[in-house]
Formats: sequence, C-alpha cells, structure tokens
Amino acid sequence: FLLSGVADGLYHVIRLGVFLGLLFYLRWDLTLLSLVIVPLFWRAARHFSRLVREASRERRRRSGSLSAVAEESLGNVALVQAYNRQAWEERRFERENVGKFQASMTTARIRAVYRPVVELIEVSGGLAVMGLGTWKLAQGQLTLGGLLVFLALIGKLYSPIRDLSRLGNTFYAASASAERIIELLDQRPQVVESADARRIGRARGEVEFESVSFRYPGTPTLALSEVSFHVSPGETLALVGASGAGKSTAAKLLLRFYDPDRGAVRLDGTGLPELALSDVRESLAVVLQETLVFHGTVRENIAYGRPGATDAEIVAAARAADAHDFIRLLPDGYDTMVGQRGRTLSGGQRQRLAIARAMIRDAPVLLLDEPTTGLDARSGLRVMDPLRRLMAGRTTVVISHNLLTVRDATRIVVLDHGRVLETGTHDDLLARGGAYAGLHRLHAVPGPVRAGGPLPGTVPS
Repeated sequence: FLLSGVADGLYHVIRLGVFLGLLFYLRWDLTLLSLVIVPLFWRAARHFSRLVREASRERRRRSGSLSAVAEESLGNVALVQAYNRQAWEERRFERENVGKFQASMTTARIRAVYRPVVELIEVSGGLAVMGLGTWKLAQGQLTLGGLLVFLALIGKLYSPIRDLSRLGNTFYAASASAERIIELLDQRPQVVESADARRIGRARGEVEFESVSFRYPGTPTLALSEVSFHVSPGETLALVGASGAGKSTAAKLLLRFYDPDRGAVRLDGTGLPELALSDVRESLAVVLQETLVFHGTVRENIAYGRPGATDAEIVAAARAADAHDFIRLLPDGYDTMVGQRGRTLSGGQRQRLAIARAMIRDAPVLLLDEPTTGLDARSGLRVMDPLRRLMAGRTTVVISHNLLTVRDATRIVVLDHGRVLETGTHDDLLARGGAYAGLHRLHAVPGPVRAGGPLPGTVPS
C-alpha cells in the first residue's frame, strides 16, 4: 500500500479536482446533482471497508497460525514420527489451512459484492443526471452537444471517486496487516538499559545477591524470596535444590534477562541496572543444560563466543575443552557443518563444543547450568576435566540438582521454593544433617573414586 497506494491516491485526487472543475464550469446545477450520490459512495466504502478489515485480520491471523503449526511439526519431526502422530499433525495442519481458506474466501466474497454495489450507485447517479439533462434539453436550456459532453465528463468524474473508495478497502486490508507488525513493535524488553549506564570494561568477577525477590510476570508466587549470597573472584558457588527451587531463575537474573522486584544483583559491587547491559553480558560465559549449537561450521560455533578469534585461538580453546581430537575426525575438521541444533554431533560432543565456546570467550564470570545433565557416565566424565580447566581462576556459579557434581564448590547454597535453606561447604552441610544431607543421601550411589573429583553419578567412598 505504501509503495503504490499513496501515489494512486494522489493521482485520483488530482483527477477528481480537474474533472469537478470542468463540470462546474459547464453546468453547476447538473454537477451538484451528480454529487448527490457521493455520500452513497462513502457509506458503501465505509461499510465494506470494515468487513474487509475484519476478514483481512482473520486471514492474517490464520496465516500466522498455519506457519506456526508447520514450523512446530517439522521442527519436532522426530517426536512426531516416534509417537506415530503424522496423521494427527496432518489434520491439525489441514484444520488451520481450511481456516485460512475460509477467511480468504470471505474476503473475496466481500470484494465481489462491493464492486456491483458501487457500479449500481454510479449508474444511478448517471441516470439522474441524464434525466435532468433531458428535461433541460426539452426546455431549451441545454443543447444536445452540451448534454453529451457533460455525460462524458460525468464518467470521468465517477471513475476517481470509485477508485478512491476501492483504495479505502485496500487501506483497511493493509491496516489489518500493519496491526500484526505494530503488535510486535509495541513489545518492550523485560529490561532496559538506563541512559546513564556505566561502562566497566572487564570485570573482576565479584558477584552478589542481596535480599533478592522476584516473581515472573503473570504468576502469583515468588520464584525467589529474600535470596542472598556472595561469590568472590576465583571462588565457586553451587546452587542446588530440587526442580523448581529457583536455581535457573537466579541465573536469569545474573544474566539480566529480568530485574529483581526487590533487592539487588551486583557485579563488582555495582547493581546490574547501573551498568551497560553489553558489559554485563560480556563479563559472563555460559554453559547451559540444553546445549545450543547453531547451523554452521564447528569453527563458527566455537568463535561465536568471541567474534574475530583467530584460528590458533579456536584450536587452543578446542584443545582445552577436549574437543580437538573428535573435531579432527570429522569429514572437514573445523569446517564441518554440524547441522541444525548440532544434530550430526553426539550430546557429549555438543557439550564440549559449548565448553570451547565458553573457553574462547575468556570471561571473568562463568555460569554452568546443569552442565552434565542428559549425558551418560562416560560422556559426563569426558566433560568434567574441560569444565575444571574452564573454572580455574574464574568466578563460577554452578547450578545443579545433582549434588555429586558440586562437592568441590567453595560454597553451596541450598534453595527450596525460592528460599535459601542452608549455606556452607559440602562437609559442613553434611555434618549439619539438614536438607542438604537429606538430598545427598538420595543421590549417594556407591561407585569408583577418581582423582580430582567424583564421577558424575557417583560418590566417593
């Protein structure tokens, strides 16, 4: 509409002005009669434009739903096939497709009815002018040539009026599409960087939560309530607890995906809202429970942690993450395409790729969110040594519900329903016999001992 509609509208207005001037110059009385039907044009355009807008809005909504169903079904095709739900997904796609078809047909029917209505109004106006002109011709007030010229110009007058009314329908159809764009543009981020945010460069890595309380938007209960802890540079803090205890929420606040409702999250003694958002996130390296790998080469995925890294730095990070050996065996080495979500790699290989990405970032604060969850014992063992190398000399926050992987932490914070139950070292918490000791007994499975720390899923004898 913006590309063509505005120019067309200006063109129709100029045509309307020219022919209206000519008609008033020839016969002002017949011209006034010809304009009597203009309100009818306007009312018809208003009525049908409203219908077109509603139908177009529904058509756009159905189109979005159709795309969403297709993307969701194809993105989870392995699950669909594993549960033999192909027919159900086809019916769901068909249902959305039929809905879009019906909305499109409604729009087509409205436009099909609108055209003859406008033409009927136009013919009515022409007949009224022709009737009055014929009467004036019979009275000798108008010549036959004058009447024929006037009737010819009347057709030229009604043409831009008709086109303007149709343009109105186009405008309302375009506005229905614009509404969906405006809905997106009206969305606001959960956090906004303040105008006077400070730049800190490379942080030392001191992390502090002071009486932090937070509730997710639209939820009635607090995800965190009066949570406090402190991590000095080079220390390791473990957040443990059952699912839903608030561990991942604390990580999101540290990454400043959200701001706390009460209390403060500080980096190097300064509240995160006072710092430049880019500096806050540049100060953190993250290894998540769900290993995120992009469709691209191994090299690109590792360099995602620090764009502009040299090949030597990429290889060094891969070696430190114990990933270099398996990368060399890939068909094209570091230039091998890993597929969407890294589907050509095993879970352990993807995790080591994520560790290499965190290695090359070389951030002062490291956030590990269930780094060994979903890996078998052998794969978990392979990533433990790279994780220890990654944690060395960095402020580390480890999030885990598996207590057997956090025993070497400087300090352990036990969370339950968003509250801090206990804080201390592994040995201190076991000696207290409280919540941590109870959780530890649930995870305690006799197994082998390994120098440098326990195996995932085992406990030292």
